[in-house]
Amino acid sequence: MAIEIKAPTFPESVADGTVATWHKKPGDAVQRDELIVDIETDKVVIEVLAEADGVLAQIIKNEGDTVLSNELLGLLGEGGAAVAAPAAAAPAAQAAAPAAASEDAILSPAARKIAEENAIDPNSIAGTGKGGRVTKEDVVAAVEAKKAAPAAPVAKPAAPAAEAPIFAAGDRVEKRVPMTRLRAKVAERLVEAQSAMAMLTTFNEVNMKPVMDLRNKYKDLFEKKHNGVRLGFMSFFVKAATEALKRFPGVNASIDGNDIVYHGYQDIGVAVSSDRGLVVPVLRNAEFMSLAEVEGTIANFGKKARDGKLTIEDMTGGTFTISNGGVFGSLLSTPIVNPPQTAILGMHKIQERPMAVDGQVVILPMMYLALSYDHRLIDGKEAVSFLVAIKDLLEDPARLLLDV
Repeated sequence: MAIEIKAPTFPESVADGTVATWHKKPGDAVQRDELIVDIETDKVVIEVLAEADGVLAQIIKNEGDTVLSNELLGLLGEGGAAVAAPAAAAPAAQAAAPAAASEDAILSPAARKIAEENAIDPNSIAGTGKGGRVTKEDVVAAVEAKKAAPAAPVAKPAAPAAEAPIFAAGDRVEKRVPMTRLRAKVAERLVEAQSAMAMLTTFNEVNMKPVMDLRNKYKDLFEKKHNGVRLGFMSFFVKAATEALKRFPGVNASIDGNDIVYHGYQDIGVAVSSDRGLVVPVLRNAEFMSLAEVEGTIANFGKKARDGKLTIEDMTGGTFTISNGGVFGSLLSTPIVNPPQTAILGMHKIQERPMAVDGQVVILPMMYLALSYDHRLIDGKEAVSFLVAIKDLLEDPARLLLDV
């Protein structure tokens, strides 16, 4: 009896998805809870797992096809890989099929990927998972053991093709590739924001020395106290932003038709760059989070973005956004508001500059700040005052503790 492989139920904010990658071919053995196919939506990549052991009997929706919620993607048949093989198959091929099924049966998808990247033979690893299954931790341990062992006189694998340049020098060729759904959606929203908003940007600069001194003084103790969570600059900006948003609720509001919606909470979106494009996961109720909770959550978001594991829930909502172009070396920029929000804070590169302090020229680590905002809702006075409040809180971090 065939088991239907269906697309997941998309939330209301996602109309449809695209079949991104089939990880199995018809006839391949599949284990329960093994990754079969990736569905790419406007926001995230959703993994579809096998509901039972079996063989991928048929692919109905091919890579690149558009699918709706719960739409049929393929069929999963009963049995092992040998069942799907033709009866007249060569004995060598028949012998290879059970071996492949055996490898699939003992190796999780994440573990297989790490093993392939590090040229580790899965059959040489003792599995500690349920039923002798080789887990990701088992493969990582094997990789570490391989690195620690003396180099063996074996042939080195060929360099991956990805290292070669896309085009040879002097070629006048072009390469056309379709936009990913995420890239297309980001482009659509950016154009929409600029055409639908009366967007304006105001600038200021902040002396980062007080925050840097505080961080340098306590970063080792902070990391030890909070189980390896590192103290960065983003947590200071998040906490300063939440305090400033309390003082200027219009910056934390949104426009819904002819209504202004004021939010009694601060859900801060943090722009994160990934291989698939820009994503903005959300720190919920950031006003109640400690510096360690902010840093730990952002680090987790970054890891999930790199691994393609961010969920729609991670990126839904948000009342204000912070974008840090400084990590890429940006000295000054005008960030674009993420609708339906009405403002976004842009951080930039910290650079030493000569500054006049009490009549003396002093070299200080300075950062330009940019606040882009929707002038339909936020007046210039409110926007400038909001940005000055963030500047004051960062230049005297004790204000964050004293609430002054």
